[in-house]
Amino acid sequence: MTETNPFRAVDDHARKLAYDLIASATFGALAVNRPDTGLPSVSRIALAMAPDGLPMTLISALADHTRALTAYPNCAILVGEPGDTGDPLTHPRLTLHAQAGFVVPGTPEHFDLRNSYLSQRPKAKLYVDFSDFRFVRFAVTDALLNGGFGKAWRLAPEDIRADQRTT
Repeated sequence: MTETNPFRAVDDHARKLAYDLIASATFGALAVNRPDTGLPSVSRIALAMAPDGLPMTLISALADHTRALTAYPNCAILVGEPGDTGDPLTHPRLTLHAQAGFVVPGTPEHFDLRNSYLSQRPKAKLYVDFSDFRFVRFAVTDALLNGGFGKAWRLAPEDIRADQRTT
């Protein structure tokens, strides 16, 4: 049996599509491993783009996925929404494999992320400074981009970073 490679060569079109999916995402599906059982779990989280173009979020210590990310920082995030019509599988989506990094409150990085997050998610001003909330940056290790049927790419971290974009 001959195995075929379903992935296309990464090009500027794929890089732009991945970047645009991250930039337009207001939320994503976060996949984690539960620390008590090791079983996978998925949560919806709010997303914003950090200044370097990678995803970030603001989450409460009370959330189950916070405990999971603290125990096991490896995670995945799915972004991309189906359009109003047509088969949902024909619409682009991006799976980011990443390591979650909690940002220490009061640091210069925290203030930079706070300003960036609030510029994109102004309603978060209501809770951004609650003591149980922390910013989380996602260091992407690789990504799978599905642009619809027959359009798949395996991307490296530099393929989606804002400071590495060529288009």
